[in-house]
Amino acid sequence: MQRDDLLATAAGIAGAALVFAVMFWVVDAREVFAAARRGDPLLLAVVAGTILLWNASWGLALYNVLSALDIRVPVHTALLVNAAGAFANHVTPFGQAGGEPVTAWLLTQTADTDYEVGLASITSLDAINVVPSLSFAAVGSLYYVTTETNGRLGLLPVAVIAAAVVLPVVAALAWRYRTAIRGRAGGTVTGVVHRVVGAIPRVSLPDAEDLAERIRGFTDAVGRVAVSRERLVAALGFSALGWAFQALGLWVTFLALDASVPVYVPFFVLPLGKVGSALPTPGGLGGTEAINVTLLTLLTAVSAPTIAAVVTIHSVGGYLLTTTVGAAATSALGVRS
Repeated sequence: MQRDDLLATAAGIAGAALVFAVMFWVVDAREVFAAARRGDPLLLAVVAGTILLWNASWGLALYNVLSALDIRVPVHTALLVNAAGAFANHVTPFGQAGGEPVTAWLLTQTADTDYEVGLASITSLDAINVVPSLSFAAVGSLYYVTTETNGRLGLLPVAVIAAAVVLPVVAALAWRYRTAIRGRAGGTVTGVVHRVVGAIPRVSLPDAEDLAERIRGFTDAVGRVAVSRERLVAALGFSALGWAFQALGLWVTFLALDASVPVYVPFFVLPLGKVGSALPTPGGLGGTEAINVTLLTLLTAVSAPTIAAVVTIHSVGGYLLTTTVGAAATSALGVRS
């Protein structure tokens, strides 16, 4: 990792630490640590298992995306690439967007495919992961709207339901007019790349035709995933399974700290918390936790210090676990390539 990248990552970690420091100060850090110490080791081990199963499920979703693109790799390679991608996301700034180019490069090394096709597969997986998360959030919102009368979340549940309706329509329109959109977007991307690269000394400008061809290769690959119905359904199923394991892990973490929440709550909260991954910190660390703590405090009767402890154990513990596994996977892929 270059010096500038290290500085950006260090700054992101410092920013995440600041968010946690403020959160712990608001809810009383001593009570948070006291709640965390009550954790049942056996149940916390179950939480670790759900985190591993969540990542494995998304690895299987990636395997089906690659199969839709006729990229033949063993299942264990797809699992390793997905784990390595999580590691890349966790050590680069700008949340979940930072590691995608690195993951695409890993695919070019392990699956012998073009970079734009590898990037298309990772982008497709990101888009697929949105579908079950939005569905879970919409169902949870609908349940909340029909059963709760206090209105502590305001218009948020209504906005989530509206997004669940509008976004598929937008996606369908984008697919129908994809040729026209690709033509306009291709010209825009080419112009931006030429401006950016042209400002960098001693770096030659990319050929416009070559760049346009790469854009076509990327969009064509995304389209091939979209029309491969069997693989698409399988990828969606494994993605939903991954979200289910993630939500189950949060629910079990409450049990480990001698607290309980309705089962539907994690399915509703976790997808909304992902909005915090837009925070320019490695893996979105800090932003998602702040949103999760706020929503869980509004939705449940559990004390704020216990909620902060639960979210920290589930999120930061999961971050450390997936980062460790991802680092090992990255090393394994590096040795092979």
